[in-house]
Amino acid sequence: MKVSLTVNDEARTADVPDNTLLVELLRDHLGLTGTHVGCDTSQCGACIVHLDGIAVKACTVLAAQADGTAVATIEGIGSPEALHPMQAAFRECHGLQCGFCTPGMIMSAIDLVRRNADPDEATVRRELEGNFCRCTGYHNIVRAVMKGAQDMGG
Repeated sequence: MKVSLTVNDEARTADVPDNTLLVELLRDHLGLTGTHVGCDTSQCGACIVHLDGIAVKACTVLAAQADGTAVATIEGIGSPEALHPMQAAFRECHGLQCGFCTPGMIMSAIDLVRRNADPDEATVRRELEGNFCRCTGYHNIVRAVMKGAQDMGG
């Protein structure tokens, strides 16, 4: 099946099998490997992207369902020369260790801040419940999200 969508503000088209997941389309067909597959059961949050501005787990969406939509991945929110404020906050607050969960955490955090510009610690912790990190213990991640929110204008 032919799928056409806008990915990181660029029109993209791919011919994929009907059962292709959005995460597979992004990684295997479009070469955007920042979106990670961590659990294959939609539990870990490593595959979170923004679909028409809303954070979704890309392992739960068929590529066909994304036809005609706008998708933002971690590759589309900043660059090495100009990090997104949330990316910069994760770096500054040591909100990452191995980095595997980081793209999903950052995409979730940006979505949170879009909905709540000034979240408190309890809100950040509750909103990140669908994102697993096996390295950091979450303290620095929460600090990073709160700093990122502040730097984004919250």
